Amino acid sequence: MPFNLYPFSHSPCDCYFKPSVRDFVVEEIPLYEPSGSGEHCLVYVRKKALSTFELLNLLSRTLGCKVRDIGYAGLKDKAATTYQYLSIHRSLLPRLESAFEALAEKQVKILHITPHHNKLKIGHLKGNRFFVRLKKCTPLCASKIHSILAALGQSGFPNYFGGQRFGKDGDNFTSGKALAHKQVQMKNKKMSNFLISSYQSYLFNEWLNARVELSQIVHNFSPNDALKALRYSSNPALQALGQEWKIQALKALQAQKQPFVILKGDVMCHYPFGKTFICDEPNIEAMRFMQKDVAPMGALCGQKLIYAQTDALLCESPFIDKQIKTSGTRRYAWVWAEDIEGEYINQKAHFELHFSLPKGSYATTFLESVLHRPLDSMSEEYDEE
Repeated sequence: MPFNLYPFSHSPCDCYFKPSVRDFVVEEIPLYEPSGSGEHCLVYVRKKALSTFELLNLLSRTLGCKVRDIGYAGLKDKAATTYQYLSIHRSLLPRLESAFEALAEKQVKILHITPHHNKLKIGHLKGNRFFVRLKKCTPLCASKIHSILAALGQSGFPNYFGGQRFGKDGDNFTSGKALAHKQVQMKNKKMSNFLISSYQSYLFNEWLNARVELSQIVHNFSPNDALKALRYSSNPALQALGQEWKIQALKALQAQKQPFVILKGDVMCHYPFGKTFICDEPNIEAMRFMQKDVAPMGALCGQKLIYAQTDALLCESPFIDKQIKTSGTRRYAWVWAEDIEGEYINQKAHFELHFSLPKGSYATTFLESVLHRPLDSMSEEYDEE
């Protein structure tokens, strides 16, 4: 996997992070409160050193039900302490209550149970709240991180899929591409869908890299040099723009001050949720983007996808694979961390960081934006869109 590009100018921060139950905590932010009545129960769970799939399999065996009978809103990290909601049918409640001690021995604690009227479904969450402890952090590095956090809280950051989405060796997407192109077959439908989604994620990241590179070229070169850089780029998306554009187009883009330039024809969406629309006036939408009212969206290729238009389509087309037959959708290309808090513990050389992200966004991606370098040893899962 190529490294992701980040449109920030600060030098890399030299500190250490390895996810663990002490140094990485994830708390799910629910989309709604339990109804208090109904045939289902929302179960608030704390787990340690278990993936969500491992938790589901454990509960399936404990309750004597199938995994698909247990509802969940998103997947949570294994190398962490995580808090999330699950749902079970109310008829399973006695078995769950009798298994509290056995589950606790497996690092699973049931915190509370509330009746609810429906089964929890994928995506039924607002976001996640994170705690991260960075180690071996010098006072100079801590001061730098404080400044970066203030800047990123205002500017936001590119919403790349985390490297964990692509497997230990970073090549899950190649299997997903082979499956999408019918070059191989797989009986396990769930795994097949996951690998194809990895390929969709790869194409999204490649497109986002191209757009970040475009933004850097626009902001760091004169219009003449920027046009030359695009025309001679090795990236086919940037080449296509360079062949189509004139100098005036680059001058218009340079009037945008945000680190991700908006193109005519971009698929936009009201932020943090709302209806999608096509950008007709880039400079107007750029102003709304800076105010966190709207954000551009990238493609997750598939059926019934809303396509970009004009300039944005030129940049998007090289990363669209119409052989993907699963459902297509759009994902925010840019997001903002909220409620950011940072504290430096000088005696321990620790920097403790709290922040919230919308669903589908990765803590590792935010950390890479802060530290301006890739994080290698992470095991974060992803949250469903």
